[in-house]
Amino acid sequence: MSQPVILLDPFPRTKDLIFTAEDFVRLEKLGKIATYPEVKVTDAFIEQHLPEAVALIGQTAMPKERLDRAPKLRAILNVEGNFLPNVDYDECHRRNIHVLACAPAFAQAVAEMALGFALTLARGIVAHDADFRTGKEKYGGSGNAESYLLRGKPLGLIGCGNVGRALVPLLKPFAGEILVHDPWVHARILKDLGLTPVGLDELLRRSQAVFVMAAATTENKKGLGAEHFAAMPKGASLVLVGRSDVLDFDALLDAAQRGHLRVAIDVFPDEPVPANHRARSTPNTILSAHRAGGIPETYKEIGRMAVDDLETILRGLPPQRMQKALPETVARYRGKPVSGPGK
Repeated sequence: MSQPVILLDPFPRTKDLIFTAEDFVRLEKLGKIATYPEVKVTDAFIEQHLPEAVALIGQTAMPKERLDRAPKLRAILNVEGNFLPNVDYDECHRRNIHVLACAPAFAQAVAEMALGFALTLARGIVAHDADFRTGKEKYGGSGNAESYLLRGKPLGLIGCGNVGRALVPLLKPFAGEILVHDPWVHARILKDLGLTPVGLDELLRRSQAVFVMAAATTENKKGLGAEHFAAMPKGASLVLVGRSDVLDFDALLDAAQRGHLRVAIDVFPDEPVPANHRARSTPNTILSAHRAGGIPETYKEIGRMAVDDLETILRGLPPQRMQKALPETVARYRGKPVSGPGK
């Protein structure tokens, strides 16, 4: 009997980026690994191995025509993070092919970065560091006139998926009410987590710091606009670590420009950000080049999760580590491919 084939097409990741030596050995025990010598595989390479492939590790385009040529395929494991629109998800569901994404691997890293942003905004750490380096520092209380504590303050989460649930335990010690707006999560689940489900308007009106972590969907494109930012308390913080498509980016910069909000931004409408983009000169902002999730430990967790789930799937059991493409929601995602292995 021929060995099952595992087709490896991780671009924009690389094999060495996502797999430890130990995890790759585990993968090799599951079947023959079809790898391409270059970073990006060719269509011819994909077509060559489709007939015998039981699993595809990557975000390769898989329309119905390709699925027809992959009769043994049991799993597509996306190691980029987004559910991209290049897979026929309905056909995969019909054929009982598991389609999975590695988004949970990024959750803890993004959550820790989000908390760091919130603390930095609350205490003006970046701005006061810059002042010190130019001889404009203010000592003691005179440098804290606009600082505030997170302790005891209402904190708002827009989106309570992978990142939100990793962030909640980091926020609980501040002992304030945690407000959540997420139409995809039942209110009872949020309450069981010790959270307060609220409407978007209430969350924005009450929260001292708001964490925007929602995925981009067909339902929320630019859902946050100027009127929402204006409704937030003056001096409140907004941390954007989800997808920039969920808000009006210029309106957000306007709110920071006029001093109404303090804003931390890790994701942008276009990346790389153009050299002359207004965000680079907008006051009351902290800018980060899509760095929240992409740390070495995270990338290795991607490979570990993929092997864990593939081990389970090939034993005839359901995957348990990666995020499943659910028929009810996957068509609503509007993910964009990342541009390189460092994202």
